[in-house]
Amino acid sequence: MAGAFIISVGGFVSKMLGAIYRVPLTSALGGEGMGIYQMVYPLYCILLTVSASGIPTGIARLISSGVGEGAERRAFTLYGTVGIFGAISMFALSRPLALIQGEPAIELCCKLLSPSVFFVSVLSVVRGYFQGKGNMLPTAASEILEQAVKVVLGCALAYSFRENMPLAVALTLFAVTASEAVATGIVLIWYGKSTERRPLYKLRKTAVSKILVYTVPLTLTAIAMPVSQLFESVISVKLLREFSSDATALYGIYSGCAVAIVNLPVSITYGLAASSVPQISPLAEGGDYARAKYRAFKSIIITLVVSVPSAACLYFFAPVAARVIFCSLKGGERETLINLIRVLSVSAITLSVTQTESACVTALGMPSRSAVVQWTAAVVKVTLSAVLIKFTTLGIFGAALAANCAYLVASLMEFWYIIMCPRYRLRSVRIKR
Repeated sequence: MAGAFIISVGGFVSKMLGAIYRVPLTSALGGEGMGIYQMVYPLYCILLTVSASGIPTGIARLISSGVGEGAERRAFTLYGTVGIFGAISMFALSRPLALIQGEPAIELCCKLLSPSVFFVSVLSVVRGYFQGKGNMLPTAASEILEQAVKVVLGCALAYSFRENMPLAVALTLFAVTASEAVATGIVLIWYGKSTERRPLYKLRKTAVSKILVYTVPLTLTAIAMPVSQLFESVISVKLLREFSSDATALYGIYSGCAVAIVNLPVSITYGLAASSVPQISPLAEGGDYARAKYRAFKSIIITLVVSVPSAACLYFFAPVAARVIFCSLKGGERETLINLIRVLSVSAITLSVTQTESACVTALGMPSRSAVVQWTAAVVKVTLSAVLIKFTTLGIFGAALAANCAYLVASLMEFWYIIMCPRYRLRSVRIKR
């Protein structure tokens, strides 16, 4: 609980800063600018996921289980290289993405955001190392630091260049790159000071295969939702343009405003997910599945205790949240945001539970099962979103309902795998001492 509290506070403060950041950002960029801002993120998230997302949990699982001491040193080289290729890929894909989405401003946005892929790769390795050691403070501190830099620099650039909206959006995304660079530098210094002095004899290196056994399935798990968001951003905007002239603004309100508010309670429960791994994985590694599953169920119950009241608050106080956080939205746009928050309030529960369950499934030695769950949910989300927007009068609310259904499917599937463990535990994942 101590580790969960630290990382939850860090995650909540980070998300709160991000939500507050949307107030001046929306005021400076407007609905269309926010739409462009959000249209860049799906590709960024895909490349970020490939190069970074599976690392913290995978490295934490290896180190906490006692069979991957020193895994972070090999991971620095491995994922640093992957991060470089990810950054180059995003830079190269900037023009094709701009052409596909029909928005020329996206090209410069992608180019200025691309270096952050490398920085986050290195940052994730260090976070995973500390989480595996049971020290959640570096993760929490670095999350707050990167958000603080992004907010200050992003607001300054957005307001300084607000007369040129495409350039203002691009420079706001450059602030993300700068924030990741600062956070990476700080945690590397932290890592250098905290690591034990190396002995004179040569340390046995952790095999790359051991790292990949956990990080690859987790990467496949994490990449599912960014891929679905990329397809959703293209399909939803194109379908909405058949019914509305402000399709980009509608998608910006949904993805950039409503989702940002709903993710606040989800960020609180992230600490439970991160702290569950070092608590459960040693028990699962030793074959004590009864106690491991007991701790998993306890984490899920605590997640529900936090997320259910949070969802209720989102539903009943949606007008207050819309008025306070996104005060620049007026009239129909504010009303749309309020209704979207109320529809998505269900996701505050299901997404929080899915997040905790996914960490528990990984800690139990079934990372590939989480990948199956997330890809299933991604297919449901994109398909249902397209159907509801195209064949009903729901409009952007169809995307919100599709998200609710997808996260519900994911939470039920993850819960089933936890119940059935160790039947579904892959023997190939179990690392021999």
